[in-house]
Amino acid sequence: MTKTADLDLSVPDINCAACAGTVERALSALPGISKLSVNPATKRVHMRAEDTPLRDISDVMEKAGYPAQLATTRLEIDGMHCASCQGRIERALTGNPQVASAQVNLATQQAQITHAPALSAQALAQVVTDTGYPATVIEPNAAPTAPKNEASALRRRFLTALVLTVPLFLTEMGGHIIPGLHDRLYALVPMQVVWIVQMLLALVVLAGPGRKFFTTGLSALMRGAPEMNSLVALGSGAAFLFSAVATLAPSLLPPESRHVYFEAAAVIVTLILMGRWLEARAKGQAGAAIHKLMDLAPDTATVLRNGKAVRIPTDKIVTGDLLLLAAGERVALDGVITEGSGHIDESMLTGEPVAVVKSSGDSVTGGTLNGASALTYRVTATGADTVLSRIVTLVEQAQAARLPVQALVDKVTRVFVPVIMALSVLTLMLWLAFGPGLAQAIVAAVAVLIIACPCAMGLAVPVSIMVGTGRGAQLGVLFRQGDALQKLASARIVAFDKTGTLTEGRPTVTDIRTAGITEDQALRLTAAAEVRSEHPLAAAFLARAQNMDLPAAQDVTAQAGRGMTARVEGHNLLIGNLKALEAAGITPDAGLVAHATAAANQGATPVHLVIDGRHSASFALADAERPEAADTIAALHDMGLKTAMLSGDMPATAKAVGTRLGIDQIQGGLTPEDKLTVIGQMGADNVFVGDGINDAPALAAAGTGIAIGTGTDIAIQTADAVLMSGDPRGVVRAITLSRAVMRNIYQNLFWAFAYNVALVPVAMGVLVPFGGPQMSPMLGAGAMAFSSVFVVGNALRLRKAG
Repeated sequence: MTKTADLDLSVPDINCAACAGTVERALSALPGISKLSVNPATKRVHMRAEDTPLRDISDVMEKAGYPAQLATTRLEIDGMHCASCQGRIERALTGNPQVASAQVNLATQQAQITHAPALSAQALAQVVTDTGYPATVIEPNAAPTAPKNEASALRRRFLTALVLTVPLFLTEMGGHIIPGLHDRLYALVPMQVVWIVQMLLALVVLAGPGRKFFTTGLSALMRGAPEMNSLVALGSGAAFLFSAVATLAPSLLPPESRHVYFEAAAVIVTLILMGRWLEARAKGQAGAAIHKLMDLAPDTATVLRNGKAVRIPTDKIVTGDLLLLAAGERVALDGVITEGSGHIDESMLTGEPVAVVKSSGDSVTGGTLNGASALTYRVTATGADTVLSRIVTLVEQAQAARLPVQALVDKVTRVFVPVIMALSVLTLMLWLAFGPGLAQAIVAAVAVLIIACPCAMGLAVPVSIMVGTGRGAQLGVLFRQGDALQKLASARIVAFDKTGTLTEGRPTVTDIRTAGITEDQALRLTAAAEVRSEHPLAAAFLARAQNMDLPAAQDVTAQAGRGMTARVEGHNLLIGNLKALEAAGITPDAGLVAHATAAANQGATPVHLVIDGRHSASFALADAERPEAADTIAALHDMGLKTAMLSGDMPATAKAVGTRLGIDQIQGGLTPEDKLTVIGQMGADNVFVGDGINDAPALAAAGTGIAIGTGTDIAIQTADAVLMSGDPRGVVRAITLSRAVMRNIYQNLFWAFAYNVALVPVAMGVLVPFGGPQMSPMLGAGAMAFSSVFVVGNALRLRKAG
């Protein structure tokens, strides 16, 4: 069927007719595009797309350099129980020509959809609801809420089914436990009456606690989209109906087939409800990290209103309010301290146990724990804008991600339920042809339906991601992109920026050598010029000259990668490296150059001062290595990884620092473009760790980019993962965790696939011709329930990973 959509897309980067022409040519090359118009004035593109997915249109525009502005919607979905449900919802969403991508997560019961802005979030929710799974829109600016946990409702359904099933099971199977029970029972009550009582009990189980299997499963079956509930409904329903016929109309069946399986129908429902209850409990534990994070922020806080301290709910507090923070109390919202000083425990953010000293002007984060001092702070962010809310959102987004390994699961589960139903029919036919009778044929067919478990396959990947990313948040490692979990696990080399990543990022002036002037004169002139500079080294000069009276500087001009020029007290100054001196035609002073070279060999950065064309001073600036840097490199080597340093600092400085830390490959003097080239030569399995604006391109280009959380926003936004603290050991934790998650996923997938491959043939009866047993549907139900619980339970082991 042809799918046609009229698309109207905003493209902010279109600025002129040439831009519009580029976009028009790129889109015209796609098949099925007509009525195309590109308006550079409104920055909009209109087209009619016939059988051309929005995903392809978006990809073409992005490759052309003019990405379209698409909307993102998140949905909360009820009623998903297996991978078939997940796949069906995804196909329903992506079947809309205005949807670019849809990711449905079975573990979190949510969907994330990228789509054309003209398509409303409510329309997307309706698409999912019409598929048979009620969906509601998650408001984009709402503060994150705790994940739903349906364990309580499932527990009630299971216990109700259990109470009804126990007497039914005992009357039918008790004779195997208590010899002679059946003879005494049937001596008191006719067998026909016992069967009628069993039928009524089973009917209550199926129509009560098990009703949802039938309403959901049969509805899906009638839509031609069977799923896990359909298998349960068909299996337990077939057992019940066959038994009802044997009870109420036995003449319709051959004498040898007049058996009842009411206990099988009821036990199937009861065991599967037990499995789903245990699975829901385990999934609740899997989402515990989110719960713990959200519970950190207190519900109330003390606010100063009209000079009075009032305790009010935090959702009533607005930006600008002054809050009082008592000793030992948790910070309610993000803010800036206005009064007092003390220690704040930020371990919930950084994973670091050492409290941080805070005083007036310092920022505090909601959820962190105050020490022994009373503080006052002004609120700077509330609701979804707080750091804690953004962390929870990042974790939720990572949990909803689809790893590349999921593709295999999707291919299998798309056909899994129809194949199982076909195998069940085949089993029935084979048993009718070669078996002892109709009853045994139905038992085998029902066993095939019941024992198959797409639930375990559907949960194998997302539940491990769910637990792993939550554990990462507890360790101070945030995965902004879910697939970073898989990419990090296969890393072969880890490259670091130097300044601010392996070093403190706060260089200090450690030595001054002059020629013809005093050290104070050299420092005073240089610091005066550096007042106007934004270079990281400028702070070092200003810190050293903080007690000096600095004159004003004029005509300050920065020279990228070399230094700066300025005019101070009538002197023309050039401050920079040797390349800057050479470019200006300045003859270097041999003594100062020797001093600079010696300093560089020790890992310091030399900076030269030229006054009125004469080389007058050489400064040595050193940036101390972080105390944890050497341990980080050693730990990565122990994990079998190579290490590299890619620094913009002088090669000699980079080499000195890298050698002390034990790094394998050391390259200095690199521009941001040089870093991109080197990263490209490292292969796909590389990791780059950085913190600065100049690291953003490398972080984006690396196989996996990890940003130090103390770095710039742009670095954090382009990275795949973020370390909330400045401790580089977080890289080791991130890689260790990713390896544990992927190992866990492969274990789950092996179990899920091996379980079905091994037990479905047994249920079909392949062992019977060799003297083996015929599998009971009840055993199949128990095994199926156990498989899902096993997968989730295995994933829960990740709560102690890293």
